[in-house]
Amino acid sequence: MSGQTRSLLERIAVATSPLKRQLLMLAGITRELRRRGKPAPILIGGCALAYYTREVYFTADIDVAYPDREALGEVLQELGFVVEGRYWVQHELKLVVEVPASSLHGEDAPLEIVEFEDGLECTIIGIEDLLIDRMNACKHWKSTSDCEMVELLAGQFAGEIDWEYLITRATLPDNTTANEFRALKERFVDNPPQKIQ
Repeated sequence: MSGQTRSLLERIAVATSPLKRQLLMLAGITRELRRRGKPAPILIGGCALAYYTREVYFTADIDVAYPDREALGEVLQELGFVVEGRYWVQHELKLVVEVPASSLHGEDAPLEIVEFEDGLECTIIGIEDLLIDRMNACKHWKSTSDCEMVELLAGQFAGEIDWEYLITRATLPDNTTANEFRALKERFVDNPPQKIQ
């Protein structure tokens, strides 16, 4: 293990925010993959939701989309992870990685880059695709917590969301949520709530 990697693991161990620990680990994974000439993994799922909600929501695992599971597995082993079922577990740091997807939909998917000092960075699914994922859970699985998260995120990020991309993606054959997003856009962008004076 390199001194740089050891230093990162020590930094993760003392970080107090669970989300910061997860993002730092993902940044370390990203750095090691890039050293091998591989692309960055993309944070998805609950950990991405924790990032956008500023930890209002919390999940214990780091879900990533990544096509080259062999390269990712090599990096995870070097960072002290072991395979347990469908998860990679780093017992010392109490971190868990899962790879439920190979990629995101389309090359034009918006992404968020989080930068740390020392040139470390990690890539997170864009708010638009995260909203689509959560709206599908809200609509099709009747998940009230996901419905609440969609409302919270749409209101909080209304001015930053690429509504055209979001509604276009929500009308593709694998999706039926465009009407819900049109209604959210109308509420939060076209007719925003009036502030009490």
